[in-house]
Amino acid sequence: MANKYKGRYDVLGRGALILMTLIWGTSFLMQKNTLSEVQALYLLAFRFTGATLFIFLSFIKQMKNFDGKYVWNGIVLGVLLFLGYVVQTYGLVYTTPSKNAFLSAIYCVLVPFISWFVTRKKPDGYNIAAAFLCFGGVALVALKEDMSMSFGDMLTIISGLFYGVHIVMTAKYIEGRSVVVLTFVQFATAMVLSWAFALTNAPFPQHISSGSVVSIIYLSLMCTGVCFLLQMFGQKHTPAATTALIMTLESVFGTIFSVWFGSEHLNFKLICGFVLIFVAILISEIKPSFLNKKVPGEPVEEEQPEPKLFD
Repeated sequence: MANKYKGRYDVLGRGALILMTLIWGTSFLMQKNTLSEVQALYLLAFRFTGATLFIFLSFIKQMKNFDGKYVWNGIVLGVLLFLGYVVQTYGLVYTTPSKNAFLSAIYCVLVPFISWFVTRKKPDGYNIAAAFLCFGGVALVALKEDMSMSFGDMLTIISGLFYGVHIVMTAKYIEGRSVVVLTFVQFATAMVLSWAFALTNAPFPQHISSGSVVSIIYLSLMCTGVCFLLQMFGQKHTPAATTALIMTLESVFGTIFSVWFGSEHLNFKLICGFVLIFVAILISEIKPSFLNKKVPGEPVEEEQPEPKLFD
């Protein structure tokens, strides 16, 4: 009976992760359309406010575990999350949803190198090979004929760096702590920062269409709050390598929705760049066994995916 239910939860876990990446994939196009009416900082302020309230109300009983360590660790993560979102969202103003999706996803390849400075654990051969492939893909996607790069693409790449640092620090702070409480604090921190910078740098939006209101609610609840719940459930019932593989679909879905709804058109150079970045992420995340030439009798170290607590 236990095996019977385990099989069901395995399927549900994978389904939850796929649904999560599908929802995340829609966020790039939704944000791009909303940014035409709502300034980036206000969009993030609305989004983080909704997500913070959703997490608090959904897990109000767990908030009793709150202590000072959660506050300081959560603030650090919240600042990094805020910086990643701000830079990526502003990047989206000046680039396309598909580029924003793939270029920001390079954090998957950057994490082992950022972690090197924190844990002193050197990147392995897979990480190095993935880095070279990723740089080649970024060059095809972002560099123009004169070897220059658009402002939006540059910002999006920088956002990937912030996300990478966020993941490494999350792995450091999360040990022995409640994922829910730590996420609540960082969402709340990002919310406060978003409102503070929005109110001091831009006038409050005077008119927001009903379509943009729906988009903001969708980004807050579905793309942030609900996806957080799907991720927790999915990772609990899915092996690490499979989880990492499924999560790479976010950038693919982001591109599919953008092209499907006519937001942009892809050319051969962009497609080749996207493929290189995607393959680099796969190699870095799941370390394909067919590339692994182990010495007989050498112990195999199980790899665990880094926490990913943003869309």
